[in-house]
Amino acid sequence: MTNFRPNRRRAAVLISGSGTNLQSFIDKIQTGDLALDLCVVLSNNSGAAGLSRANNAQIPTVCISHNNYPDRQSFDAALVEALDPYLPDFIILAGFMRVLTPIFIAKFEGRILNIHPSLLPDYPGLNTHQRAIDAGEKWAGSTVHFATEELDAGPMIIQGRVPIKREDTAEQLAARVLKIEHQIYPEALSLLSMERLKYEGGAAYLDGKLLLKPIQYS
Repeated sequence: MTNFRPNRRRAAVLISGSGTNLQSFIDKIQTGDLALDLCVVLSNNSGAAGLSRANNAQIPTVCISHNNYPDRQSFDAALVEALDPYLPDFIILAGFMRVLTPIFIAKFEGRILNIHPSLLPDYPGLNTHQRAIDAGEKWAGSTVHFATEELDAGPMIIQGRVPIKREDTAEQLAARVLKIEHQIYPEALSLLSMERLKYEGGAAYLDGKLLLKPIQYS
């Protein structure tokens, strides 16, 4: 996967853990369903299983521990410096468990995608599945959106949802939502790589039209 093609867009993927969304990208690229080159996988956790997934797919990896920096700003500056040589067109946050500062967001404005495990704007932040269960919600899901300086508040692109069962634990619900993520995140990347999806003036556009509501996956 390191044989880059000049007509393909390049994406850097940032992870902190198992990298299952990363694997979904790798699988879609290998089957020809996603025309995108993954130029680097970066993690803040040297023990992240996703780094092994990247190595198996012959994707370059970089590890930068946030513990080596005194504050978020200096860590983000180090991320930017590490990513620059790979010339990414897009930054894909796939379970990257760090809140990014304006130093990073401004550098890649309009080119950063994130996936959040809730049906935004409901339940930003952490513990989304348990919060949805506790509130008596009928549905849960995940949202792909452009990342902005405001946490989990950038323009939404696509959502996938699953029903919440009466007997669900947060762990059971999370497992079903993750399966949806593996479908909607590659779809969003495909739209981005084909330039059908764009970020302009703080909003998302699909095929030149303002995306007023996220695409609903079912």
